[in-house]
Amino acid sequence: MSVRTFIMLRRALVRKQPAEPYSQAIKAGVGGAIAIATLVLLGYISDSPLLMAPFGATCVLLFSLPKSPLSQPINVIGGHVVSITIGLTLSYMLPLDWWSLGIAVGLAIAAMAALRVTHPPAGADPLVVFFSNPGWEYIIFPVVLGSIALVITAWLFHKIPPKTAYPLPEQID
Repeated sequence: MSVRTFIMLRRALVRKQPAEPYSQAIKAGVGGAIAIATLVLLGYISDSPLLMAPFGATCVLLFSLPKSPLSQPINVIGGHVVSITIGLTLSYMLPLDWWSLGIAVGLAIAAMAALRVTHPPAGADPLVVFFSNPGWEYIIFPVVLGSIALVITAWLFHKIPPKTAYPLPEQID
């Protein structure tokens, strides 16, 4: 192994994420558990689905990285709505194939970036749509209502000590 390869490998394997107290890690895990359980419970009560797989990844951002711009309410809700809408639209127009999945995810990423509502878990939304073939009501159940429920859960949860500012204070662009 050359020195250059060793240095590149070392850079790739060094953790860049700052260390957090274990209590924060536990709080993040508890927050994610409560948020997903809340979505499932509300789904049972309302007899409407409020859960989809990308919401698990959304919880990682909401509870582990609540100060990230990608975790803010407009990004969570807007990112999922934009991506699911693109996924639904393209699933009606294109066959399920390797290239259509790539186009759908790429278009969702580009749209989120252009609209400044990037939310990485929402990048998976078009895949969910193509593989599950839901109807247009999927935008409301689970996407809009589930996203809103997650944001409200995070907002309430981050008020528990040690408190975390969520959402971030408004900044003028």
